Amino acid sequence: MKFLLTLSLAFSLTASFAAPRPNILFLLADDQRWDTLSCAGHDIVRTPTIDRLAEQGVRFSSAHVTTAVCWVSRAVVLTGQWARSHAEPKSIPTVKPEALTTMFPEVLRGAGYRTGHIGKWHMIAPPGFKPEEHYDVYEAVTRNPYFKTMPDGTKKHETDIVCDKGIEFIKSQPKDKPFCLNLWFNAAHAEDNDHRPGIGLYPWPQSTDGMYEDRSIPPARLGAASIFDAHPQFLKDSINRERWFWGYDTLEKYETNVRAYYRMISGIDKGIARVLAALEAAGLADNTVIVYSADNGYYLGDRGFQGKWSHYEESLRVPMVIYDPRVAKEKRGRVVDDLVLNVDLPATMLDYAGVQKPARYEGRSLREFVDGQSVTDWRTFFFCEHLDLAPTLTWEGIRDQRYVYARYFDQKPAYEFLHDLEADRDELKNFASDPAHADALQKMRVLCDAEMNKRGGALLPMDQRGSRKAKGKGKGKAKGE
Repeated sequence: MKFLLTLSLAFSLTASFAAPRPNILFLLADDQRWDTLSCAGHDIVRTPTIDRLAEQGVRFSSAHVTTAVCWVSRAVVLTGQWARSHAEPKSIPTVKPEALTTMFPEVLRGAGYRTGHIGKWHMIAPPGFKPEEHYDVYEAVTRNPYFKTMPDGTKKHETDIVCDKGIEFIKSQPKDKPFCLNLWFNAAHAEDNDHRPGIGLYPWPQSTDGMYEDRSIPPARLGAASIFDAHPQFLKDSINRERWFWGYDTLEKYETNVRAYYRMISGIDKGIARVLAALEAAGLADNTVIVYSADNGYYLGDRGFQGKWSHYEESLRVPMVIYDPRVAKEKRGRVVDDLVLNVDLPATMLDYAGVQKPARYEGRSLREFVDGQSVTDWRTFFFCEHLDLAPTLTWEGIRDQRYVYARYFDQKPAYEFLHDLEADRDELKNFASDPAHADALQKMRVLCDAEMNKRGGALLPMDQRGSRKAKGKGKGKAKGE
């Protein structure tokens, strides 16, 4: 199917070109939980480059994704819509054709930006859609394996290849137009196809060889067997538990894999340092807005789980830093605690470009926060969901400043969680059946229904929709996510 994606002339004409429009560099990690940055307080992982961006910009301490899985989160960021809004109801998680017409890079390109995408793509589009047709420069760089053979016979890691190609893009940038460059990493995703004993699941780049070898790795803070045992059986049988056995079920495997995961994150940080040096050398640094985030969180053994997909904070919460070199120095280095989302990022980038966001976008620009303005009408809750891997990991819910509600709707009957973050910050207790929380439970149900209905309502019955099925322990593999 040939997509002839055209944009309304209004998009390009709404841009304000009175001042030089900033370049935008969008750095997106894979499977990185919010606390694995030294600027976020981690006492092992070292990320000096991202730390400097946070020191000179804004770190969003309560950033979340609306769906915690790679391909859907990336589709949310590209389309500016929740999964329930952008996905085909009978072919989840395939993105609807109309949502593709206003992908944020497409809008920016129509407004005169030179656009590039290098690294992981992974959004599930309809047959015939070719992402390379929608950027000035596009190059997919995948994992499996992470190490690629170069023309001279040497091996190079995916992270460094993405950064090398990003540097090439910057060096070739014309002086007379702005750019938007996505550098979307596969790291720190596990190498799903390599389960050899003694080999970690996270092949790190050569730049971090030996890092953290002198550091002991503490056990997962929420890794007690009693925490896993308290889960309902369907979560015990889910892919979250299956993948725990891949690399976390013995102390030796756990320490090997967590240390390797940390090296992958530091490898991203080192690669970004090279990209920023290239920006400086090209004379572009003073007018380039930099966004750093991740597509979803990661359990790292907490709750007896691995991966993401489910409703707990380790799965949904991500790092997010935005740096604008044009902001006054006295307004830099702040930490914003408001509930911000990955769906806000495309609106943010269009705002920086002076381009009106499309009507179908569901997020809000974060620029006011970065500029240090007072934002008084921000959201106090958000809708979150996971629509495939049925029936064990299909759920919808609400997270506000006190409660987390999740409804696993393919369970018979639907299984509800209600966590009270004031009474139980770690979400270890389920208050859904507690009479003292009955009013809160009803409030969250009503909010969840309202947000769901705004985006198309309840899904078709499981046997009538095309989402992937999780067929039980050992069979629910989400390959390549």
